[in-house]
Amino acid sequence: MPPPGGPAPMPPGWSPTTCDSWSPSLAPDGGRVVFVSDLSGAPRAWVQDAHTVGARPVALPTGEEPVGRVTWSPDGSWIAYTVTPGGAPRAEAWAIRPDGTDNHQIAGFEGTTVVLGDWVPGTSRMAVTEVGATARALLLDLAAGERHTITEGDLLCLLDVTEDGSRALLRRGPRGARWLEVLDTATGAHVPLPLAGGNTDRGWFTDGGATVLARTDAGSDLATLVAVTGADVVELARRPDAELEDFAVTQDRRTVALLWNRYGGISELALLDLETREQRTLPSPAGEVFEGCAFAGDGGLLTLVAQSPVQPRSVWLIDPALGECRTLGDDPTGPATPPPGEPSWPVVIAPQLCDLRSGDGLALSGWLYRPDMDHEGPWPTVISLHGGPEAQERPGHNPLFQALLARGLAVFAPNVRGSSGFGRQFVDADNRAGRYGAIADVAACVNYLVGMGIADPARIGCIGRSYGGYLTLASLTTFPELFAVGVSECGMSDLETFYQRTEPWIAAAAVSKYGDPDHDRELLRDLSPLHRMDRLSAPLLLVHGANDTNVPVYESEQVLEALRGRDVPHEYLLLPGEGHDFLARSSRRTAITATAQWLAVHLS
Repeated sequence: MPPPGGPAPMPPGWSPTTCDSWSPSLAPDGGRVVFVSDLSGAPRAWVQDAHTVGARPVALPTGEEPVGRVTWSPDGSWIAYTVTPGGAPRAEAWAIRPDGTDNHQIAGFEGTTVVLGDWVPGTSRMAVTEVGATARALLLDLAAGERHTITEGDLLCLLDVTEDGSRALLRRGPRGARWLEVLDTATGAHVPLPLAGGNTDRGWFTDGGATVLARTDAGSDLATLVAVTGADVVELARRPDAELEDFAVTQDRRTVALLWNRYGGISELALLDLETREQRTLPSPAGEVFEGCAFAGDGGLLTLVAQSPVQPRSVWLIDPALGECRTLGDDPTGPATPPPGEPSWPVVIAPQLCDLRSGDGLALSGWLYRPDMDHEGPWPTVISLHGGPEAQERPGHNPLFQALLARGLAVFAPNVRGSSGFGRQFVDADNRAGRYGAIADVAACVNYLVGMGIADPARIGCIGRSYGGYLTLASLTTFPELFAVGVSECGMSDLETFYQRTEPWIAAAAVSKYGDPDHDRELLRDLSPLHRMDRLSAPLLLVHGANDTNVPVYESEQVLEALRGRDVPHEYLLLPGEGHDFLARSSRRTAITATAQWLAVHLS
């Protein structure tokens, strides 16, 4: 379907199709990097020389399906990658030689989806989990072409396997309430790590399997790094002002790269020596938000992805010994080299971090984008709600925000309760009945913006995607007097039908966040905006990917049916060939253009 209202005029020289690059993985000798980029218009796997200035990437012949993640085997023989057929949530695992030959599927057969774990050091054996009606933990030997089933069960994921195959590290449990356990592959005995309570969701073996390095918030509101040997737990890295977001380990298991998430979502990078327990800060790439750190085989080079309001996700290389940090060659994914025929200019409007309180006194924060730094407002304002809910609004690259700013609209992107990055208590604060508080947080954001003279109270819109789309619908129907317009992108409208129609592994893991579809039926019904559509008064744009099986298209279609015959302006944009995440740049451009036009018309 075409964008409602026809094509929107874009600001001169601006394009929402700026390329992104992510998921870098270094060859064992650090000489080349494989990464994912939508440089060609859709996510593909690319290989590039890591040291030659001006080197250009070469696409791997992985086919037409969008690539999600790539990883180079420690012995250098293979590149494993995932694809999402039709852009939907289900992922398949494939393997290809670095020279582009011998491409074949290795996991994700018969309708299952795949989660890639870690490689066994120095080999082409890797941990993989196939998830369908149940989860199957596999050790894949790419050199021998063999698949070994380690164990099966519900809500499990295989993270790591020792070199001799005697021990496997498993993650178990639903979202926000996970734990790690060690499996003796000979006897089948499972021993949970002694980390009571909280959420423990990431880990690696070290010391030949005798010790597990784990990220956990058990015993601490902010996530830390611990080493667990038998019943002994030793804290290796903690910060009072930041939580550990991610970590990567060298193949020799002597050094750890730490990605810290400071208050508000600013990233910091550090290196931890496991022998001396000394931690030192590494030179940081240009950008505020980092992800996807990974070492070369010898630990002499580290790669990660950085982004900022003025820079899309791009690949950086760091030499820890020399303290040098640089982009990957002449990075073709940056704003300086737009796609042929499409103009581009650097985004210059950066956000300001604001603190506020919800109605019950809970401290909240959000990023404010002002369309005109020389004036104080009030402006027509859009509140943008992130997905998850256990995700975080951070000062990254967001072309939609810049399109709205160019139309004279302010944007406030809050982190309501349930967001990650602020500790375990905050991320758990919206579980089950706590979701009423998250909906009230949106109203608190409106009150804050109006009280500070930022927002024109008669011209406030609310938008969001995925869970943010749900929260948008819930806010529009709970506080109809506050909003003049709304946009729900891939949002849930009825939690009961969501549970019935989403992928089974998504439903099983969501119970800890939303509630049990049987035991909490009345709660889920009361929290579902579909049953309050008679209160909706704001013009509503619905956007959805036609192949979405995470939040199925039915969630938007039943909103359309509920609005049939009512005097509420509404439009529906269905994107063919897309799943839950819009992966093609053309689809993102269509969604951005439609959303910006819809908001500009109804907030003018």
